[in-house]
Amino acid sequence: MLKQEKMPLEGVRVLDLTRLVAGNMMTLQFGDLGADVVKVEQPGRGDPLRAWRHDGMDLWWREYGRNKRSISLDFSIPSDHAALLALIDRTDILCENFIPGGLSKWNLSHDILLERNPGLVIVSITGWGQTGPYASRPGFGTLVEAMSGLAAMTGFPDRPPTMPPIPIADMIAGLYAAFSAMAALRHRDLTGQGQVVDISLLEPIFSVLGPLAAAYTLTGKTPQRRGNRSPNNAPRNTYLTRDGEWIVISVSTPAMAEKFLRVFGLGDLLKDPKFSTHEARVENGDEIDATVTMKLAEHDLADLLEIFEREGLAGAPVLDVSQLLVNAHVRERGVVETVEDPDYGAYPMHAVVPRFSLTPGRIRSVGPRPDQDRAEILGELNLPDKKPADEIKLARIA
Repeated sequence: MLKQEKMPLEGVRVLDLTRLVAGNMMTLQFGDLGADVVKVEQPGRGDPLRAWRHDGMDLWWREYGRNKRSISLDFSIPSDHAALLALIDRTDILCENFIPGGLSKWNLSHDILLERNPGLVIVSITGWGQTGPYASRPGFGTLVEAMSGLAAMTGFPDRPPTMPPIPIADMIAGLYAAFSAMAALRHRDLTGQGQVVDISLLEPIFSVLGPLAAAYTLTGKTPQRRGNRSPNNAPRNTYLTRDGEWIVISVSTPAMAEKFLRVFGLGDLLKDPKFSTHEARVENGDEIDATVTMKLAEHDLADLLEIFEREGLAGAPVLDVSQLLVNAHVRERGVVETVEDPDYGAYPMHAVVPRFSLTPGRIRSVGPRPDQDRAEILGELNLPDKKPADEIKLARIA
């Protein structure tokens, strides 16, 4: 079947008033799949994500700001406020991450926005949600990762709780928000009714941590830090090979665990009640893991990968990014796509996810410079690209 050039979200208009990670992760999905994403930034500052730099380069912004157009607007200046309202009138999805009620000081509350544009889908991402005693508190992913239960169960038993090295709570919330927006847009298209989608950072990450609430309520036990071990299967760890490399294995099903042990000459362990069942192996994980560690250390990494491939076992090397980029599977799948950047030339970044057979998304541009598209956007609104001096003065006095 031939692929068409049209992308799934062409014709959808998105107004992005968010800052930092979760909002940009959400609107990245829309832009990758063809929506017109207009990024509104604070004049003179821009999105704070631009300040996340590596060796002076704004790499986070260029990747997660891709496929968006930028305009700087000061909501307190009448002409900029008018431009914002004109954009809202033409918008399908408005994304914001102000503290609940934060837009009201510019007369832009959710109720007012829906009255102005009844079909508008408003996606609000906050740290703690629109309601509850924490609603007005600043909320960053780090705080949520700590409070959700994630940090308490991450790391080694004899070490402090461990925080993830990436903004995982924000990323998960952004993906939830994008899916939710599509569901609300579907409802809008069927009924004409817009609505507000309330996304906190806390609830999405809690939802992916497994049945924590039920497990605690029914057993009285809280998850403990296990290092690289799993509470669901054993053996499971990172294992050092004879040639100094690292490998991981997965034995998530009883059949896979039994096959793994037999292939590596450890089948007699299955006769021992401590290792004969899936649950027993988890209960005695330290002991079985020690045995597996010694067994795998007898082999070089390449030999282990050959055995895993031949026997249909699940295992993989631990790769850093330099190794990942040259991995044959990663290269053939096109997991990383190189695009043209006006400052850095050939610029590699993650490819569009997911893959559509008929209407694939694509990367059309890296994250724009602040206010890069102002003239184009205001031209589409039939508004002049100029702030009168007296208007700026009044805004400053106010």
